[in-house]
Amino acid sequence: SDWEYRPGGRDSAETVIVGGGCVGVSVAYHLAKAGQRDVVLLEKTELTAGSTWHAAVGFHQPGSVRIASTPVRVDELKYQMTRTHWHPTPQYLIGPEKVQELFPLLNMDKVLAGLYNPGDGHIDPYSLTMALAAGARKYGAKIYNPAPVTSLTPLPDGKWDVHTPHGTIRTNRIVNASGFWAREVGKMIGFEHPTIPVHHQYVVTATVPEVKALKRELPVIRDLEGSYYLRQERDGLLFGPYEKEHKMKLQDSWVTDGVPPGFGKELFESDLDRIMDHVEMAMEMVPVLKEADIINIVSGPITYTPDLLPMVGPHQGAQNYWTAIGFGYGVIHAGGVGKFLSDWIITGEPPYDLIECDPNRYGKWTTVPYTCAKARESYGYNNVVGYPKEERFAGRPTNRVSGVYELLKDQASMGFHAGWEQPHYFYKSADETGYRPSFRRTNWFGPVGRECRLVMEKVGVIDLSPFGKFLVKGKDSVKLLDHLFANSMPKVGLTNISHMLTPRGRVYAEVTITQVAPGEFLLLTGSGSELHDLRWIEREVASGGYDVQISNITDNVGVLGVAGPRARKVLQKLTDVDMSDSEFKFLSCKSIQLAGVPVRAIRISYTGELGWELYMEMQHMASVYQAIMEAGKEEGINNFGTYAMNSLRMEKGFRGWGAEMNCDTNPLEAGLDYFIKLNKPADFIGKKALLDIKAQGLKRKLAHLILSPDNVDPEGNETIWHNGKVVGNTTSGCYSYTTQQSLAFGYLPVDLAAIGQTVEIELLGTKYPATVVQEPLVLTEPTRTRLQKKTKSSG
Repeated sequence: SDWEYRPGGRDSAETVIVGGGCVGVSVAYHLAKAGQRDVVLLEKTELTAGSTWHAAVGFHQPGSVRIASTPVRVDELKYQMTRTHWHPTPQYLIGPEKVQELFPLLNMDKVLAGLYNPGDGHIDPYSLTMALAAGARKYGAKIYNPAPVTSLTPLPDGKWDVHTPHGTIRTNRIVNASGFWAREVGKMIGFEHPTIPVHHQYVVTATVPEVKALKRELPVIRDLEGSYYLRQERDGLLFGPYEKEHKMKLQDSWVTDGVPPGFGKELFESDLDRIMDHVEMAMEMVPVLKEADIINIVSGPITYTPDLLPMVGPHQGAQNYWTAIGFGYGVIHAGGVGKFLSDWIITGEPPYDLIECDPNRYGKWTTVPYTCAKARESYGYNNVVGYPKEERFAGRPTNRVSGVYELLKDQASMGFHAGWEQPHYFYKSADETGYRPSFRRTNWFGPVGRECRLVMEKVGVIDLSPFGKFLVKGKDSVKLLDHLFANSMPKVGLTNISHMLTPRGRVYAEVTITQVAPGEFLLLTGSGSELHDLRWIEREVASGGYDVQISNITDNVGVLGVAGPRARKVLQKLTDVDMSDSEFKFLSCKSIQLAGVPVRAIRISYTGELGWELYMEMQHMASVYQAIMEAGKEEGINNFGTYAMNSLRMEKGFRGWGAEMNCDTNPLEAGLDYFIKLNKPADFIGKKALLDIKAQGLKRKLAHLILSPDNVDPEGNETIWHNGKVVGNTTSGCYSYTTQQSLAFGYLPVDLAAIGQTVEIELLGTKYPATVVQEPLVLTEPTRTRLQKKTKSSG
């Protein structure tokens, strides 16, 4: 529509959406439909310019079949199926006969199985976008084009001025939905969004007689080994491959030089040679392709993030700036993302947990070279086998490395956590080295058992530097934290575990809080939730006008965990401070000198064993580590990694944020009652909702389960069955080396969560009996010590 604002004038809007592809238009539609009348969408050229218009997709619903042509692919389909049963989407694991019935033109020589989704299909993106735009206008949204945004000005009250050649709009929030222009819009306010355009090609054939002769439309085929999709296009076929990383093409000049100003519905030059390997594989799988005439090769830009997932939600570091960017498959995600963001904007919290797509999983460590390397890898790996505990190595390490990384990197299998390298487990022999992914127990199984026994019997050291770390101080620090967190604030020198809840009473975050000095607090969170948590805290500071100062000290402070029955003995050799149980109590914090270095020591360990977390300046970390290892020689000290820590925490019944608790769960069903102080004077966020939940009674509860499968362990997100019906899902899983059985946490209806109840957990297509047990399976060290003292005093 024509621009209606007067040139040079200023108008206002509740929300301004930048970008008129299907994602941006969907956000406008859902906001307007939900009752937000003052919604404005600005599109620089015309609706669907960018990636939407050339997407290979009115709505056809012939279903889809993923083809498995190797035994490991069949395992992958079984692995996916157990994650599907507890969701409402119908999906079926089918044999070769059913695959051929659905797609009779396939060469069945290599087909072992298929994953059939009857609800799948394809849609014309232009029609979809125009329908959403018509709906948005019907509900009162205004859509303007051509209306390029030239600059953005943040205002002290959290509002924004959006500048265009036609005038300025003052708005309460901005949603960046600008597709491959997302970087340009981000740069207007100082952000380097890690999005990069890649060349994606698809091929369209002329009429194929065998296709024309069919009485129904063929399902979409996704040949995982061939790394392509293939579907019917009228009476011909359409085929789109994903080349390997060394062959695919990035449009990296757009990252360094920006998107050409006039680029909208243009295409790139096609390059059939680049995809010939995939063309040949497709011809082998669908032989009629060999005789088909190619009438069109389309090559256009699609946007990739480093991990292929989009960036959806409010962005840390700028008030009221939201993103809906980085969609490799915007047409697929548009409807759901529009509704998701609309709900979040209107209610103040996400309608469900989508942490995987949180824009704040990236940070300053996400450089352009890293983004390019990862986008290349993600495109090339589009159809590789999706193993549990998957690691991808392009672009690593980043500039985010701990002070002991150089000492440990050649001894350990490293995991990637928010830009950091952190040891998963340590090698001892040649057959333990290297990354060897599997759906079953693999080369990590032995080393992790060794490390668990080390911590249970002797003493181990772990690098915990990836923790998110914030200092909060100022006149209103206690008032702020008391409002944000459901637990009471610890006294000076003490530590506790606390949770930030959403207004609906869901668990937004779990944080360890220490009052290190009067009114000064150290907040610690998991590596993956650093900026996710900081954003929530900063939002509350801004809306409540609190007088506090917040420092993110994550990159400057290194952390070593020392845990095990001999931990005290080792640390005592390096400090004059009395480390005894009576003088250095559980959940207390002291500033000490350790090996001549200032260290903040907190007596806490996620292993549940006797332990301390030691916080120090990053440059001192290597010398402190070496001193600890030297002091611990006689005690049998060694390294351990995050896999062992996960097994030990599960044995102790410790919940994990992002697994047992997140924005889909409330703390009462998660068994976190101890940390929730409903009677504390402060009216914390989510308190009213929790009181309502408590009054209504719980419908489900977290259960601790044991089982004995064959060479495979739960990971989380598996289906739980009872009497042939789906009754719940696991949240975490592992092998317990202490009790020599597999463990899982899982949500079950309250009656089935009772101790002694039996259910079944599905792993790789087999249902294994599982029993609900009293937790914890293994008592924590503080509990064991307390019981020993009680026994002695009563004796």
